[in-house]
Amino acid sequence: MNSEFSQYDIFFELTPDLVCIAGFDGYFKKVNPAVKHILGYSYEELYASPIHHFIYEEDKKTTATVRSSLLEATPLSNFENRYVTKSGEIIWLSWTSQPIEKDKIIFAIAKDITQKKELEADRNSLLSNLTELNKDLRHIGHMTSHDLRSPVNNLLSICDLIDSSKITDEDTLELIETIKTCGEDLREKLNVYSKELREKQSLHVPIQEVELQKVFKNVSKSIGSLIKNAGALVVGNFVELPKITSNATYLGSIFLNLITNSIKYKKAGIKPVINITSRLEGHKVHLTFTDNRIGFDLEKVKDKIFGFQQTFHNHSDSRGIGLYLVYNHIQSLGGSIQVESKPGEGTTFRIILNV
Repeated sequence: MNSEFSQYDIFFELTPDLVCIAGFDGYFKKVNPAVKHILGYSYEELYASPIHHFIYEEDKKTTATVRSSLLEATPLSNFENRYVTKSGEIIWLSWTSQPIEKDKIIFAIAKDITQKKELEADRNSLLSNLTELNKDLRHIGHMTSHDLRSPVNNLLSICDLIDSSKITDEDTLELIETIKTCGEDLREKLNVYSKELREKQSLHVPIQEVELQKVFKNVSKSIGSLIKNAGALVVGNFVELPKITSNATYLGSIFLNLITNSIKYKKAGIKPVINITSRLEGHKVHLTFTDNRIGFDLEKVKDKIFGFQQTFHNHSDSRGIGLYLVYNHIQSLGGSIQVESKPGEGTTFRIILNV
């Protein structure tokens, strides 16, 4: 039956791809072992039934349309369709075909792309889920910034109604001023985050020249009461590298979370000491945060340290969000972060950013 194609046997046997010669009548005339192996049918079964018998039902109509073009001597390249194996498994094949009109035959080569298609499906599903999650997070962000603005404004209005001239106690005056300062700082942050949510429509992170001392001062001011109550000493030394090109909002969040974490996990009976420095090493910016906190065992926490809602101490205020935000800010800025820590010996975070 297939002796007329015996001169092509070597070519058929050597290639791992599916190779076949089909007739214009819609039947296989010769197939290589790869076709038999992948589809699971015997040679007799493959030659006895028309090719469309092996094609997945949903792809038969499209395949028939493409086959009509082949019969008109139009070559085919990278056409993808699904076949059903003898065991009932569905596989994806990518075909390249060349018709020989005078002999009424078609030479065709196919690659098994089932794994590629499965990976694409997984990727598309993941992207779809991430898109929906991103929409939900944006909605939560808008809702949070909007809903918090009213109580913050009310708090500031109450502060404005207080007649400080009638208050003689210095501690009370200082407390009122601290509440007002914190409220104004919160309102400013809400406005900044709300603006970024409205403007940010892509993964692009806007960058500009940032004064590190200014970022440090603003963050220290916003948590002044926390620093004072903890008796913490927070020192920012940016003499070697006073300015960098980055995103001020992300840097502010990084400073805030690392400083507050150092204070939150301070040693009992010992005042927190936090040192922040900047320097240029090669073509990289190095920001280093060093403290004397209780520390943690890196061998135990390993890759979990920057995970979402991962906590490593029994602290009532631990949520596992701070370091997660720090890590994602740094990733968005195209940088990396290194950690050195031992139980009872403090912690060092080294942030490395591109110039």
